[in-house]
Amino acid sequence: MRFSRISKAVALGAAATLALSACAATTGSSNSSGSSSASESAATGGEVRVVEVNGFSSFNANSAKGNVDINSKIAYATQSGFNYIDNEFNIVKNDKFGTYEKVSDDPLTIKYTINEGVKWSDGTQIGADDLMLTWAITSGYFDDATLDADGAVTKGTQYFQYAGSTSGLNDTEVPEIGEDGRSITLKYNTPYADWELAISTMLAPAHVVAEKAGLEVADLTKIFTETAKGDPAKPVKPNAELKKAADFWNTGFDTTTLPSDKSLYLSSGPFIADSIEDGKSMTLKRNPDYNWGPMPKVDSIVVRYIGDAQAQVAALKNGEVDIIAPQASADTLEQLEALGDAATVDTFDQLSYDHLDLNFNGPFKEENVREAFLKTIPRQQIVDSIIKKLKPEATPLNSQLFVPANAAYEESAANNGSSAYGEPDIEGAKELLAGATPTVRIMYNKDNPNRVDSYTLIAKSATEAGFKVVDGGLAGNAWGAALGGGTYDAVIFGWVSSGVGVSGVPQIFGSGSSSNFNKFSDKEADKLIAELIKTTDKAEQDKLQVQIDKLIWDSKYGLPLFQSVGVDAYSSNIDGVKPMPNQTGVWWNFWDWSVKS
Repeated sequence: MRFSRISKAVALGAAATLALSACAATTGSSNSSGSSSASESAATGGEVRVVEVNGFSSFNANSAKGNVDINSKIAYATQSGFNYIDNEFNIVKNDKFGTYEKVSDDPLTIKYTINEGVKWSDGTQIGADDLMLTWAITSGYFDDATLDADGAVTKGTQYFQYAGSTSGLNDTEVPEIGEDGRSITLKYNTPYADWELAISTMLAPAHVVAEKAGLEVADLTKIFTETAKGDPAKPVKPNAELKKAADFWNTGFDTTTLPSDKSLYLSSGPFIADSIEDGKSMTLKRNPDYNWGPMPKVDSIVVRYIGDAQAQVAALKNGEVDIIAPQASADTLEQLEALGDAATVDTFDQLSYDHLDLNFNGPFKEENVREAFLKTIPRQQIVDSIIKKLKPEATPLNSQLFVPANAAYEESAANNGSSAYGEPDIEGAKELLAGATPTVRIMYNKDNPNRVDSYTLIAKSATEAGFKVVDGGLAGNAWGAALGGGTYDAVIFGWVSSGVGVSGVPQIFGSGSSSNFNKFSDKEADKLIAELIKTTDKAEQDKLQVQIDKLIWDSKYGLPLFQSVGVDAYSSNIDGVKPMPNQTGVWWNFWDWSVKS
């Protein structure tokens, strides 16, 4: 067993870590004939069977609804881009797909070019139309919506429901399209710290979105070049054609089965979705045309959905699967160690943390009620019961923006007010409630044993202070779909980071962001976030995040619980698997996976 620690900077939240329990008995073959394709030279053949906790739900991992870990991993295997992040958190360029170059620093100007011959799996050349649609989605350029405290649109229009932050790209001019039809030049009005990741992966298929909106692709691109930038102060009548395209993109790729319409799951990457057994498994097959990036060695990948950690270990032991990343627990590790030489086990600090968030409405509209509830949270007890057995030196996480390996963690934890929540203060909570007995609905994932344990301990402690706690735990896709809705008052879940950049901060904590599920809004924090995304100096980024972290704690936003410990295990019959602490997990180098003879 090997344990590694994170030593590089972390930015919050690129994908939510949701869990789903669904067991299947799919078995794959350990050998198959080589592919007669452009990637044949890299092929060793065979099939790798990997387990995911969630069930697949969308071929659009960039939408607010589709931004779930498994959807992002499937997109990673089926979509190509200009770069990827390796397990040392280096940004690795993929010049075989295309190039991006900084044309100017003042103003910041970037030119993107897709290589000729890089195609969608229906044979359509990927080009400027796809880049323009992706820019329109990720910039929020045309939105003129005003949002209320609950994040609902009160006037104006919000077109694309993008899961990430539109900060940075929103402050660009309409891109200039190159004469080759495969390039755009993007000019920023102000600097942007994460420009290298702004348009990097998972491009949207413009010809599909246009067709579903009843448009020619050239007409959709024309809308982007001719429509004025949205201004919330002066909202205008919605552009009906743009709205139709956005509405389709927002939900049109959502599915738990393989669509009969192949345009809904086009691939631009090494693999193509081949079949889905709803609630059980998904099979990816090699893309025969792909030759514009890292070349996979196996012919197929079977993804099984198994939420229960013991069931994952059993499936690995029985030879039903090859790679698992189960919920970390002492019991899980003991079971994996018992497999001996039959499996390799890696444990490591993840760029993920479990936390409790409070909705800024309902019983928690009043700050003193939020503070009272937070005073009841037994964070040390939660760490002791869940994490200590895995990592004896573990302590409660005392920052919303940093993990202990970050240089700024200690400074932020010492000044953000987290020391007030080291141990439960039941009497202090009762004093703040002044005899009130608020009813609090807590949502969490019932399929995740760690979240069940956290809920149980929190509910018991909060009840002692006078809160009436309602068990709002959900299972399956219903849990993830409920995030951001009005069905709960508090929620226990986790964020997992890419490990690169700072755009996760506005994504989760920026006012009006699609991933800001509890509707947190602070003008001073928004001002600092706007400065953060323009700052390229790491030391200055840390200073700004320290200030933002304190404002989050001051608002009684919620509490971080603990940094997660990751566990990967894989069969001795598989080569090429390497641990990765971010949301991509073991998938980060899936092209290196191979089956031993």
